[in-house]
Amino acid sequence: MVKKRWLVIISVFALLCVAGGGIAYSLYDAVFMANVKTASRQTLLYIPTGSDFEQVCRLLVSHGLQDEASFRWVAGRMNYPGRVKPGRYGLADRTSNIELVRMLRSGRQLPVKVTFNHIRTGAQLAGVAAAALETDSASVARLFADSVFLNSLHLTPHTALSIFIPNTYELLWNTSAEEFWRRMNREYQRFWNAERTKKAEDIGFTPLQVTVLASIIEEETNLHDEKLLIAGVYMNRLKRNIPLQACPTAKYVAGDFTLARILKKHTEAPSPYNTYLHTGLPPGPICVPSIASIDAVLHYTRHDYLYFCAKADFSGKHHFSRTLEQHNRYAQEYQRALNRLNIYR
Repeated sequence: MVKKRWLVIISVFALLCVAGGGIAYSLYDAVFMANVKTASRQTLLYIPTGSDFEQVCRLLVSHGLQDEASFRWVAGRMNYPGRVKPGRYGLADRTSNIELVRMLRSGRQLPVKVTFNHIRTGAQLAGVAAAALETDSASVARLFADSVFLNSLHLTPHTALSIFIPNTYELLWNTSAEEFWRRMNREYQRFWNAERTKKAEDIGFTPLQVTVLASIIEEETNLHDEKLLIAGVYMNRLKRNIPLQACPTAKYVAGDFTLARILKKHTEAPSPYNTYLHTGLPPGPICVPSIASIDAVLHYTRHDYLYFCAKADFSGKHHFSRTLEQHNRYAQEYQRALNRLNIYR
């Protein structure tokens, strides 16, 4: 009887060990074994702002999650269902549940890159930002006219475009429109460091004034050497209180940057941006100037030119003149070249 009892005890113990081993293996499998299968080494998972745990599960299944039940079990024990964080995540092939939950719960996102240059309007800039971020272009563009928000950044609708410095920036995908603006304002403050601010002071300008003049130069030429010369022309005119008479400002007022010919109606259009009617600088930038144009203003070439005119060979280069008589000769050459090509606007 004793021997038989021991056999029963040993059998029960063996069964418990087997059962325990099976449970342990199932737990290990649920937590640590690969539970994601993607077509490539990594796929992107976008969790929109406001998503709940159920939406996350559906997204994961559509992105290669193999066993939803085990993911739910692990997520529940790691308190993830109530801690969903929106964002752009890299979902790697053969990721385990515990790795997946840790990444999502911590909000460990892959940043996006926002690159902008050659921007002329707030709407254009808003479109570039929205193409990379979760926010929509209307939300970004709306802030160009939001006086209360702009005032918090010490800006106005006229000066708002000045804080955007062309470059490539890393941001989180779920960055809101307001956060995007504040980030760009921080980058602007960083750009205008002590050295650049001192150089602006040395030429009698504020950073805003540098940006406004740079925006005109940006529209005048792509040639770096000529940027420095043109900046010098405008500085000479400003010092003598001569109207800048800058063609790009007439185009800005007309709302057409493609104009090849500035007519009388353009120079007489009523606007504070029309530098044919008003002396000094416009109230704000007419585009987002490149860093090269900003630096051209800070390091403008000292000379005694008061005029410049595009060359008649359409090379993009300019003639520079000290007298109005000389300038008019170059201007007539350019007008005749436009006539030969039947360009009247």
